[in-house]
Amino acid sequence: MKNDKALVVFSGGQDSTTCLFWAKERFEEVEAVTFNYNQRHKLEIECAQQIAKELGIRHHILDMSLLNQLAPNALTRDEIKVKDGEEGGLPSTFVPGRNLLFLSFAGVLASQINAKHIITGVCETDFSGYPDCRDIFIKSLNVTLNLSMDEQFVIHTPLMWLNKAETWELADELNALDYVREKTLTCYNGIPADGCGECPACHLRKNGLEEYLKEKEEL
Repeated sequence: MKNDKALVVFSGGQDSTTCLFWAKERFEEVEAVTFNYNQRHKLEIECAQQIAKELGIRHHILDMSLLNQLAPNALTRDEIKVKDGEEGGLPSTFVPGRNLLFLSFAGVLASQINAKHIITGVCETDFSGYPDCRDIFIKSLNVTLNLSMDEQFVIHTPLMWLNKAETWELADELNALDYVREKTLTCYNGIPADGCGECPACHLRKNGLEEYLKEKEEL
C-alpha cells in the first residue's frame, strides 16, 4: 500500500487526526477532506485546516450545508442540548445520514484525485449507538461505492474495534500522542485540546486517556 494514495475523512478531532497519522505511515500520498455542514462550532474546520497545513496534507473542504437543513440536532443547532439517548434512544448529537453522505462524497472526490483508499475514524466500540459507525454499514457502503462508480475503493477503519484507551495507545505508537492531545478538537462545546471536561465527548476522551496513561505507567 505504500505506493498508493489515500483520502482521509477529517474533522480535526482526536479520532480522525489519529487516522491521518495512521494513513501517513502507510501510504505514499495522503489527502484529507473536511465537510462543512454549518456545524455548531466553525472552529472544527479551522482546527482541521491548521492540522492539515502543519502536516503538509492537501486539504479539501466540501460544502454540505444541505445536511444542516435536513438534520437538526445538537451539532447543528445551539438551542438543542447535548445529551445522551434516553431508554436506548440515540444521543441528541446523532446526525442522520452523516457518514452515509460523507463517505459517498469522499468516494466521488477519491475518484477525482485517483485515491483508491478511503480512511474514516468510525468506531463500533465507543460509538454512542450511532448506526452509521457500525462495521456492517461500512462494509455495505464499500460495496455500494464500488458498484456505483465501477471502482475498487477500500474503506479503512483503523479504530473500528478500539476503545478510547486503545485509540490513545495507537496515537502513541504513531508518535503523535502529544500532538493529538494538544491540537485536536473533540469537545461538543467547541473547546480545543482537553476540552470543557463536561460534555460526553470530553468524558470519553479524558477517561480513555487516563486509562491508557495508567496502563502505560504499570508496564
